[in-house]
Amino acid sequence: MQLTEHLRKEGVRKRIAVVCGNDDSTRHAIERAESEGFAEAIRVDGDDAAVRAVELVREGRADILMKGLVNTNDVLRAVLDKEKGILPKGKVLTHITAADIPGHDKLIFFTDPAVIPYPTQEQRRAQVAYIARLCHNFGIDEPRISLIHCNEKVSEKHFPHTAGYAELREEAMRGDFGACIVDGPLDLKTSCCLKSMQTKGIDSPIAGQADALIFPDIEAANVFYKTVTLFCHAETACALQGTLAPVVLPSRADSTDSKFYSLALACLA
Repeated sequence: MQLTEHLRKEGVRKRIAVVCGNDDSTRHAIERAESEGFAEAIRVDGDDAAVRAVELVREGRADILMKGLVNTNDVLRAVLDKEKGILPKGKVLTHITAADIPGHDKLIFFTDPAVIPYPTQEQRRAQVAYIARLCHNFGIDEPRISLIHCNEKVSEKHFPHTAGYAELREEAMRGDFGACIVDGPLDLKTSCCLKSMQTKGIDSPIAGQADALIFPDIEAANVFYKTVTLFCHAETACALQGTLAPVVLPSRADSTDSKFYSLALACLA
């Protein structure tokens, strides 16, 4: 996957606080990351492992938090604790995925298939900011970020979220998100296929070359995630953003590859 190639090139090395990483897939993912040279694991076990791992991050002794064979709620409870957690007040917690899709010529970053059901304008603004920064960290100087809808029309009555897209475009043009191009509403196909955009006569700076997709809600993002993994056999990497350090929160059933690539993504985030 392109993520690991970029890490090797940049010489990145991060400290990973792993909560109960005793299952085979987590252990193998960590060992592989260490052998690749971009991670150093700090293994934390026991009944209060999540709390102690979060404390390592708060104290600056770990750069990334990773969940192993432990209940997701236990980890999130420690992460979101108002006094001892790692989500600063006012920050938006969201989920970002990078997908390497066979047949597509570059990684696609997208949000949010797992955390925010229906993003507010403030939450969507944070999603754009996080995903722009992640693309910059990956070496994309001016990422093209597409605000996804089922077509290219603003419909304040039926799809009120599309009315806020113009404000995000203006903020991007002012440089609020750093160097990036933001446009929408655009549908998925025109965002990622120049021929489709030209056929429909759409003039957009995205030019069918989107690096990142901001989905309107969790349903659209989740369906996209499961479609590209099931039918397209995409390799994916996922991490939570908004916290003091990236959080890798895989399902206990995720493969070793999925956990390894998620670690790589977190090291860039």
